[in-house]
Amino acid sequence: MDIALFSSMVLFAFVMAGTPGPNNMLLTFSGANFGYKRSVPQMAGIPTGIATMILLMGLGLSWVFQQYPSVQWTLKILGSAYLLYLALRILQQSKLAKQQMAKPLSFFESLGFQYLNPKAWMMTSSAVASFALPGEAYWESIWALVLTFFLVNPVTGSIWVSFGKFIARWLSAPIARQRFNITMSFLTAGCVVLLWI
Repeated sequence: MDIALFSSMVLFAFVMAGTPGPNNMLLTFSGANFGYKRSVPQMAGIPTGIATMILLMGLGLSWVFQQYPSVQWTLKILGSAYLLYLALRILQQSKLAKQQMAKPLSFFESLGFQYLNPKAWMMTSSAVASFALPGEAYWESIWALVLTFFLVNPVTGSIWVSFGKFIARWLSAPIARQRFNITMSFLTAGCVVLLWI
């Protein structure tokens, strides 16, 4: 594969995976409330989910979306509803005593969330549309995209979790942690608004 094309894939992945969105809001929340180590399964679920979505797009799911727009709308509605559920879960977290704290998202919850995350669908469909090569190089380029997101997502995810862990030092007071969790809850819910604008 051409090095310039692969470099473009890496840049695209960094921009898409590194900018604020549902995954990164949840990673920041997890880093602040549970620390880096307990957030690793959630971080690992993201690139695994994205990789499977790229493979599905490569197998022709984007054609299904084009032929049946209602499928994409249904996923967008389900994704928005799940984001609101997660925002409510974070909001409830702010009311829990420390010994009752909820668990971070598991590997499979994080992987499954990608299928309800409208940004993930937009990212994977754009990646395949932009970087899939025609002819015999098609599957080589699809696997290059999978590899790219497997390389980039852990880096960007680590940054967001570390950011959450970094600001946790100012959240030792219960009221400060409560305000942070409320803020993260509203930011997560705000992602739904941005998806529909």
